[in-house]
Amino acid sequence: MSDSHDQIMAEAERIQALGEAAEREGRDPVNQPTINSWLEAMGLDSPRFRGPSATGEAPPSMAQVWTMYGLGGRPPADDPLHGMMRVLTDAGFTAVLGTNCEQTYERYLRVGEQVRVTTALDSVVGPKQTGMGEGYFVTSRNRWYVGDELVATMLFRVLKFKPKAAPVVEEGAPPVVEEVALATVSKPPTPVVEEAPVVEEGALAPVSKPPPEDTFVLRPMKNRDTQFFWDGTAAGELRIQTCNPCGHLRFPPGPACPDCGALDRGHVVASGRGTVFSYVVHRHPPVPGRELPILIGLVDLEEGVRMVGELVGLEPDDVRIGMPVQVDFRRIDDDLTLPVWRTA
Repeated sequence: MSDSHDQIMAEAERIQALGEAAEREGRDPVNQPTINSWLEAMGLDSPRFRGPSATGEAPPSMAQVWTMYGLGGRPPADDPLHGMMRVLTDAGFTAVLGTNCEQTYERYLRVGEQVRVTTALDSVVGPKQTGMGEGYFVTSRNRWYVGDELVATMLFRVLKFKPKAAPVVEEGAPPVVEEVALATVSKPPTPVVEEAPVVEEGALAPVSKPPPEDTFVLRPMKNRDTQFFWDGTAAGELRIQTCNPCGHLRFPPGPACPDCGALDRGHVVASGRGTVFSYVVHRHPPVPGRELPILIGLVDLEEGVRMVGELVGLEPDDVRIGMPVQVDFRRIDDDLTLPVWRTA
């Protein structure tokens, strides 16, 4: 290992030994206006948390909301997560990617309660070679309290990495293909122009092949809550989780119904039609194996839920809010088929 690695791990050990940072109090107590705004932003309308029958409780997944810094806020100097991030940035690991977050709720928070949070550095693991580049996995641990009572915890893991350098292509040279593709391609690939598929009413959407430059994919997490969705995309179906007792549709999938709290769930097959609610044009930073820009849309489905996905076959100037779109399926390999969206 290099001197740089030794210095990184020494700093990690030092920050871990400091333990939890000083407690930080939320800017405002738990309050109904913030609950209302959060429910609207998440596309939820649960009578348990809003309206005449509201119980005065906050959705448990809002735990982090109450101690956010707010616009213009800055973490304190002794914040262990940001301290470790600065160490890695100084060592050349300048890019960051959130990887996973595990939250545990001890009870519902109630309107009027004042929440405090503590943060500690849980672990630093690396260096690891990933598709994004070499980096370190940094895990922090948050604990939220009301008075002396622990009400929620969170493990938050990010990958702090050195982005791979973009390949240098000389003018007139054939396209550069990553090693994984060269292993299966015996001659230089030729450009492929995909035509938008025609989908008849009621028919399953066709499964398209990825463009040749898509040799790297950031794979989604699959678990018992989401496996049905990925089984559906593999079969050419766009599936939405449904609550069997009350019929509420929800996306993204989760273990419990946000309306009635039931754990009994199933799914329905969506029509695959929707409209663009919002979108972003990703121009930077570089994404390994992908040509920029990438269009990412937030799509309102006919069934009433919203779904994030890539908009394909479009130029950035072509995208419009309210544009009708139709799902398509891009098969990556035997283990993964991604839903993408085309103009209807």
